[in-house]
Amino acid sequence: MIQPIIDQQVIDKVAQLVNGVNTIAITCHLSPDGDAIGSMLALAHVLRRLGKDALVVTPDMMPRSLLFLPNVRSVVSFTQHEARARKAIETAQLIFCLDFNALHRIDKLGDLVMANPCPRILIDHHVDPEPMFDVMISFPDASSTCELVYRMLMQMQLLRLVDRNAAQCLLTGMMTDTGNFAYNCEDPDLYEIQASLMRRKVGRQWLYNMAMNTFSADSLRLQGYALSQKMRLYLPQHAALITLTADELKKYNYKRGDSEGMVNKPLAIPGVEWSVFLREDPEYVKVSCRSVGDFAVNDICAKYFNGGGHINAAGGEFYGTLDQAVETFEQLLIELFPATNNENSTDNEIRQ
Repeated sequence: MIQPIIDQQVIDKVAQLVNGVNTIAITCHLSPDGDAIGSMLALAHVLRRLGKDALVVTPDMMPRSLLFLPNVRSVVSFTQHEARARKAIETAQLIFCLDFNALHRIDKLGDLVMANPCPRILIDHHVDPEPMFDVMISFPDASSTCELVYRMLMQMQLLRLVDRNAAQCLLTGMMTDTGNFAYNCEDPDLYEIQASLMRRKVGRQWLYNMAMNTFSADSLRLQGYALSQKMRLYLPQHAALITLTADELKKYNYKRGDSEGMVNKPLAIPGVEWSVFLREDPEYVKVSCRSVGDFAVNDICAKYFNGGGHINAAGGEFYGTLDQAVETFEQLLIELFPATNNENSTDNEIRQ
């Protein structure tokens, strides 16, 4: 049996706010991933079945790897359709803020959200949320925001409205935010939730292939190039670094999502416990971190890269050049592992 973890007073407040409005906006962080998109689409689907006018608004475009999700074409991207996105936020009577904990994580949507005096509901699993929400469902130990959306709907007695389409979205977010249940997945309830979603005729194998195991030829070539030519290994610090410049991305016809999962690859190397991927985007350097054991990459991303996340999976943005981001990473190695500063390693050593 899945245990309720959200305070009932919080659930009652959410129900009161939802029941009292008709127009609802749902938004998420920059560079939306499977958890962000999945949780928003699932929540919007349930709200629409309740008779609400619910619209999903993202700060920028989603990866093409998620275009298979139900109702994904209804998502309004601020960078593509600014006027529609502005109107959705400005006219909303209630705003759900999913999978982010701070205003800077939603870029230009932040000012619009703050300017609207309507209530804001947070559903998120990142640490230290900013005090800007009227209701907070914040559980950093949760596997994903999709898990929290499921739990909220369960406690609101709305699971009857979670059909196959909503279940596909929720399971996609849970799978992608745990590496197909490889990390952040120790809670037994998580597997009961997965079973509940699968009973709604969700094909788990098909969903996994679509969300995590489907790549374009350009994407595979990009990943092969990154691993063979751009991966640096730091044996004394048990670390790995992959960098990709804007020119390299262009050479391989990069599209949003093509580098998804790349940061996990070096962790397959014996001796590597911490992997960092730096990608040069137009306005910043995108930072992705993964680790094993008790090495907390969420603290590193929060302190050095304007981000956050889980102990073993986190990310952020670096506002500077790619070279400066690499310098920051290597300086971080010196600070975190001072006893190893005079040690050198090679790729061959780490493979042994």
